[in-house]
Amino acid sequence: MGASESVPQKSIHEFTVKDVKRKDVDLSIYKGKMLLVVNVASKCGFTSTNYTQLTQLYNQYKDKGFEILAFPCNQFLKQEPGTSEDAQEFACTRFNAEYPIFQKVRVNGPNAAPVYKFLKASKGGFCGSSIKWNFTKFLVDKEGKVIRRYGSTTPPLSIKGDIEKALGEN
Repeated sequence: MGASESVPQKSIHEFTVKDVKRKDVDLSIYKGKMLLVVNVASKCGFTSTNYTQLTQLYNQYKDKGFEILAFPCNQFLKQEPGTSEDAQEFACTRFNAEYPIFQKVRVNGPNAAPVYKFLKASKGGFCGSSIKWNFTKFLVDKEGKVIRRYGSTTPPLSIKGDIEKALGEN
């Protein structure tokens, strides 16, 4: 269950995902940008802290080549029960999120989104590669390779140093 799956892709830029309107988004549009990829949920105990701090990070670094990619996920105690559009409206209205919110995905199991299979294969977690909860974060470099993985309990603002280092700011 925790074994990481082998994937042929070498970069997140090789994937196409769906936006909330089910339109294809080629992640190669993010070449040259640092990415923080997060599985989000609106009804989780970590929701308020994470969304608030993700918005702060985005506002601080968006003009420096940093982007957040948020993927709603309902796999953990059904804490993202609505539609993808509901998740986007929640994030944008309640937390002023200006970064992209994509189509709801599965992050674990045989039907996990291919981009999440890639992320997990690139950086396993504490107990194998499975994602343990909402708000697991992956920091991805400008070439689309995963630099680091952070668990749900890691507040987004605590990784500012890693973001600045990856952006070449310190």
